[in-house]
Amino acid sequence: MFPRYSQPAKNSVAVWLACGFAMSSLAVSGCSSMQSQAANVEGVRLYQQGNYQQASDRFQQAIAQNPTSPEGYYNLAAALQQTGTLYNRPADLQQAEILYNQCLERDPNHADAHRGLAVLLNETGRQPEAFRLLNSWAAANPTSAEPKIELARLLEETGQTDQAKTQLVEALTVDPHNARALTALGRLRDQSGNYAQALSDYQRSLAVNRFQPDVAARVAQLQAATNPVIAAPVPSADPRTASGWTPSVRY
Repeated sequence: MFPRYSQPAKNSVAVWLACGFAMSSLAVSGCSSMQSQAANVEGVRLYQQGNYQQASDRFQQAIAQNPTSPEGYYNLAAALQQTGTLYNRPADLQQAEILYNQCLERDPNHADAHRGLAVLLNETGRQPEAFRLLNSWAAANPTSAEPKIELARLLEETGQTDQAKTQLVEALTVDPHNARALTALGRLRDQSGNYAQALSDYQRSLAVNRFQPDVAARVAQLQAATNPVIAAPVPSADPRTASGWTPSVRY
């Protein structure tokens, strides 16, 4: 989805989807119908407030008003995936899977739908299907960094950090200035103790997207640890050493 990353969460579905809604991964602006767009916007607002059923109702309206747009299908799928996970509703998860596929029928390169569906498959015990989905997307788009980044996310989520690094390096081969890939790769290198390379990755990421406060703070911490005399101190209520960072940013 976006450039935020942390340790794999116990409920990765809830974390990924909450971040996606909060950071406008529900690309509501793409709807051709103004009424459909308005319904999507209202649905996102309701979702952020925790009113998932009302949000689902608005997303259903968006689909009815503009059935050719992928966004309503994605939004409703994400909402149902959330309720299916939170309230143990298998029927919601089944419907979410159908809706993700309907979204991808309308936009085969819809990154958020690929991500959401991969999470759903993985969380429902179909990890091989999740990898097939993302590998097929990557094969169909060899010059795109997005499928590789999503593969890296899933690989790390399943404990395969070395393979995740490989995917991120490949993503940067096709898109050297991808801030998401740079931040994620820097974080993995950071956690493995390769602080110098992590610092370089973070700095490159910030050069592309400076609106990453956690990454900027970590850069300052690494610089201070390397040269505490020159680097300015980083005020913090909970000081952390160079080897003790747990970032709140996800891919």
